[in-house]
Amino acid sequence: MNTTPFTTPRDLLRYAVTRFNAAGLFFGHGSTEAFDEAAYLILHTLKLPLDRLEPFLDAKLLAEEIAAVLAVIDRRTNERVPAAYITNEAWLGSYRFYVDERTIVPRSFIAELIPQYFAPWVTEPENVRNVLELCTGSGCLAIMLADAFPDAAVDAVDISADALEVAKKNVATYELQDRLTLIQSDLYANVPDKKYDLIITNPPYVNSASMSKLPMEYRAEPELALDGGKDGMDLVRKIVAGAAERLTDDGLLIVEIGNERDFAEAAFGELGLTWLTTSNGDDMVFLLTADQLKL
Repeated sequence: MNTTPFTTPRDLLRYAVTRFNAAGLFFGHGSTEAFDEAAYLILHTLKLPLDRLEPFLDAKLLAEEIAAVLAVIDRRTNERVPAAYITNEAWLGSYRFYVDERTIVPRSFIAELIPQYFAPWVTEPENVRNVLELCTGSGCLAIMLADAFPDAAVDAVDISADALEVAKKNVATYELQDRLTLIQSDLYANVPDKKYDLIITNPPYVNSASMSKLPMEYRAEPELALDGGKDGMDLVRKIVAGAAERLTDDGLLIVEIGNERDFAEAAFGELGLTWLTTSNGDDMVFLLTADQLKL
């Protein structure tokens, strides 16, 4: 018999939003506010469609269903872990990925650019044959790249064996084992000796001052996947320095650097960075051509 004050998803939604707001939770892993995250966690826990909250708001729940939702609300509030680690899933556009504490929660503005084939910079997507993704984490961008460029072989690199185990699950889910190769490597160290049409990366780029101020939700993620050194550009410098010899003559390097545009311009501005437009403006992702990198 249910002895809690909750009987419906509506009751639990109100309770979750109140708990989340009172606890001052940070939302940056797929949701932007308490309501959206509460709705997602409730629907996921109850095995309901994630895009259809309204029809189920006043459904009467079983005691065990209520208990399961309350446990999720408690964990999100008390442990301050990202929702993705609770549900073991994250979404980029229409793509669903498995995720756990071994890798950063998938999020990238590059993901917005892939369905458009990085137009107008890639004029003939069908001619893209080899793609390298550095710092792949869960493999999300590599999988999206393999899907967007079906004639390409994709090499996806990460230094973390744990992250690559997560990526392996996602590659298998999308049945891309024949075209997507996972490589454990410190950036280019173990990368095959061949030329790539595209080198894509969303590397660790958080600067030291910002690292010390990250919300608990971000500190639950592997530090290795976030910390970019004093100015956030430690790995980016190595990526830029090694790209020229690994790109085709008309190849492109595309790098996400989040809120670190000023540091990126200070480090690489003389190369003439092209800033690509994303939903968050023109400050998040830069592009360099093979010719620029040879200067």
